[in-house]
Amino acid sequence: MAGLATPPIPTRTGLLVVQPLRRRHCAECRGGPLSLLVVEGGAPRCLDCADLGHLVFLPRGDTALTRRSREESGLSAVVVRFNRRKGRYERQGVLVEEAGLARAEERCLADAEARRRRRARDAARRAAEDVRFAEAFAAEIRRLFPGCPADRARGIATHASARGSGRIGRSAPGRALSEGAVTSAVVASVRHVDTPYDELLMSGVVRHEARRRIARDVEAVLRGWRE
Repeated sequence: MAGLATPPIPTRTGLLVVQPLRRRHCAECRGGPLSLLVVEGGAPRCLDCADLGHLVFLPRGDTALTRRSREESGLSAVVVRFNRRKGRYERQGVLVEEAGLARAEERCLADAEARRRRRARDAARRAAEDVRFAEAFAAEIRRLFPGCPADRARGIATHASARGSGRIGRSAPGRALSEGAVTSAVVASVRHVDTPYDELLMSGVVRHEARRRIARDVEAVLRGWRE
């Protein structure tokens, strides 16, 4: 391997192909410069002379495709290149049979389709769970506040329990349908819908003062719904 690269190309089980950093020509057919070469007897050989010319290059990056391509190929080789800064050879990809690569791609596509279907099933399951939970939340609102209109209870429940919202309905007490959590969701809705709370905030009134000003209005609505 003298003059090809330093340090020496690492030894390993299986075929090893090198991406040279400098211009190299095949010691057998004199072709070149070579983008890929095999070292035999200390001399560079092109892939055709090394009987690897029929293989195709698969860059690194897709672990599953690489593994399956090698499984589907009767002949394969690892491609490396020397990293001067790190002082070591690094894997760049593999050479595999074209038919093996095609079969591997089909397997990966089948897996991708299976994953897509599983995600769709999971999404449908979560959506059904969300509907059932929102219905239970609305029923609890109606139990605590029987005067609350049914459509309003459903709206409060849907808003409070939206997945990923971080609202009270998604908290542990909310998931448990605790009275405090359900009441908090109702109070929040009344505050924003049935009082001038939002207008106070927009006019510059600080939150705590705005809540103090509309507290009687909120309690009046809740009292009516409790009755």
